[in-house]
Amino acid sequence: MKGCILDQRSLDRDDIDIGSLLDQLDHWDHFPATRHEQAAERIDGAAVVITNKVRLDRETILCSPALKLVLIAATGTDNVDLETCRERGIVVCNARQYSRPAVVQHTFTLMLALLTNLPAYRDDVRAGKWSDSDVFCLLDHPIRELEGRTLGIVGLGDLGGRVADIGRAFGMKVIVAARPGTTPSGDRLPMAEFLGAADVISLHCPLTPETHHLLSMDAFRRMRDDAILVNTARGAIVDAPALADALRAGEIGGAGIDVLDEEPPPEDHPLLAADIPNLIVTPHTAWGTRESRERLVAQMAENLSAWLSGDPLRVVA
Repeated sequence: MKGCILDQRSLDRDDIDIGSLLDQLDHWDHFPATRHEQAAERIDGAAVVITNKVRLDRETILCSPALKLVLIAATGTDNVDLETCRERGIVVCNARQYSRPAVVQHTFTLMLALLTNLPAYRDDVRAGKWSDSDVFCLLDHPIRELEGRTLGIVGLGDLGGRVADIGRAFGMKVIVAARPGTTPSGDRLPMAEFLGAADVISLHCPLTPETHHLLSMDAFRRMRDDAILVNTARGAIVDAPALADALRAGEIGGAGIDVLDEEPPPEDHPLLAADIPNLIVTPHTAWGTRESRERLVAQMAENLSAWLSGDPLRVVA
């Protein structure tokens, strides 16, 4: 039986052992990266395909008669046409909760860097401003504490719940937004009320038609002018040009973004402009600790083993 890994370099940088996965099939085709238009040719004849972010659309799937199992090297499934897989009887399995410690850690890294103005102070030290100071310290940029501030969570699932726990440990008040398209109830606040109440908004919801551009210019204008946004979920939840404009105009206080609506982004992406203040962009690295990637491989190996034995795990289609 033949397997194919379409974008191995997105998860394996020769620093983790993927033998538990590879040993289960007789042959694997390894591709460091794959463009969408290359996918059909590369998976031809493969029964098992591993994709992290390479798109498997209807046409690609229908052109692959040997395909029996898709292992998504991620939790999100938006890059695979699940309905076509169901039609064809192709099993699709994802990975779950493997990156929780890494993403939660990165969420607070962005949050703390923004509230302490870490990039600005780093730049000042490199520019010699501390050496030129007439007192022992620099206090040229505002520094704020997490304690006593309100942390707003959009998506109180596995990741959002853990971020909420750690926020409370910092002494933050936690509020939760009602899921778009649902009726606010209990402790879930209507979005308009939520946006105006939060000092920090952290996104942990999936990308769906309801959450696409959930954070738009209208949303930014409802936020406090010193509030910060952290997005470690999906890029298209945020309207990128609107965020760039909101930061330039001082509509909000800052943003830490680990995901963009196009990845890798073009050089002229709105959030890569050099003139945007109080913005930190990291290149989709929140999930990428070595430990996280080791857990990911372990889950994919479990998924493959379970499917081979006739009792698949973590099935999404």
